[in-house]
Amino acid sequence: MSMIRRYSAVLIACIAVYAFAQSGDTPAFHAQPPAKGWQLPPVLTQAQLAERGVTDPAAVAAYRAAARAGNVLYQQPCYCHCDRSQGHTSLHSCFENLHGSACGTCMQEALFAYQMSRKGWTAKQIRDGIMRGQYTSISLRTPPQVN
Repeated sequence: MSMIRRYSAVLIACIAVYAFAQSGDTPAFHAQPPAKGWQLPPVLTQAQLAERGVTDPAAVAAYRAAARAGNVLYQQPCYCHCDRSQGHTSLHSCFENLHGSACGTCMQEALFAYQMSRKGWTAKQIRDGIMRGQYTSISLRTPPQVN
């Protein structure tokens, strides 16, 4: 086998391994909280949502949850796969703009993460629960209270 063919075969193998690693089922998330001194981008407020015509109680509750548990959401994947379609880096990204107001998955995950953090679950435990699909137990018809 010529040197060019060997290098080509190695290059193709490396590209295939990289592509396979990037195409996993787990969406993007951060394994650790934000670095000390680094501010997360702000979550849209209820007033900002209302200005844009968003008044749905589930959406408002999800944005409130995202604001109250921002560091936790920063460490969660979003299973609507907006990391692929919109470049989001975690569940927190969904609530920095209007995306979270139009996505049931985002809202359920945010409300689940908030509820579980209030129960003392760690970000890792919440992430494991989200990966198991436990967030689907959150009803958007009667969203939980977010204080």
